[in-house]
Amino acid sequence: MDEEHFNALFAAQFPDVWRFARRRTVSGSDADDVTAETFAVAWRRRASIPVPDARLWLFGVARNVLANHRREGQRRERLHLRLVSTDAPAAVEPPGTHDELWAALAALGEDDRELLLMRAWDGLSAGEIATVLGVPAATVSSRLYKARAKLDRELQHRTGEPALDEGRRHA
Repeated sequence: MDEEHFNALFAAQFPDVWRFARRRTVSGSDADDVTAETFAVAWRRRASIPVPDARLWLFGVARNVLANHRREGQRRERLHLRLVSTDAPAAVEPPGTHDELWAALAALGEDDRELLLMRAWDGLSAGEIATVLGVPAATVSSRLYKARAKLDRELQHRTGEPALDEGRRHA
């Protein structure tokens, strides 16, 4: 991929990659960092970007960059805790959300939560999620079904009411 094609890819995909990162970070500046690193990796590996699936490939790169940032953040936090000997700050919750839903999502494992958020926030199909994760679509479908059931149980536990109707669960 030459520079002109890469610039076109950047212009077309930057907003989606930034939103993907922003939904998974605490601040806009963190999303900026993740997006910049994602496109830096893409520039270095531009010869191997799959043209028809470039957006999904970029999401996969962003997911890996986010994992690296999360690990770096965890290392910094552990160091900070050792230095000041205080408890970690409470998790920041997105404004204007339903407390029960966020608490139920937080109670899920990271893999289940990521699948549900890729589906809900990013609007990715099971096939697209499979491409991002590098696993078969059938595996993603099965994991999504199980993750939805876990979320429903968590919400039911917290609210006493079923969260998902049967029609939505199979969507």
